[in-house]
Amino acid sequence: MTVERAIRAMAGSFVLISLALGAPASPLFVSAYFLWFTSFVGANLLQSAFTGFCPAESLLQKLGVKR
Repeated sequence: MTVERAIRAMAGSFVLISLALGAPASPLFVSAYFLWFTSFVGANLLQSAFTGFCPAESLLQKLGVKR
């Protein structure tokens, strides 16, 4: 798996999990504050599209995921 695919998988998982935990209609609802995490992931994806800097990419490369 490449870094790009790993980032997409990680971001998608984070969004789906935080929505499941933060949406009141979900059977897994814990707190609406999990929706802040969803917005953080979206904002990070948006800024990385413009700046080219992604903290998750740096972390995954240090963990040995290939480019």
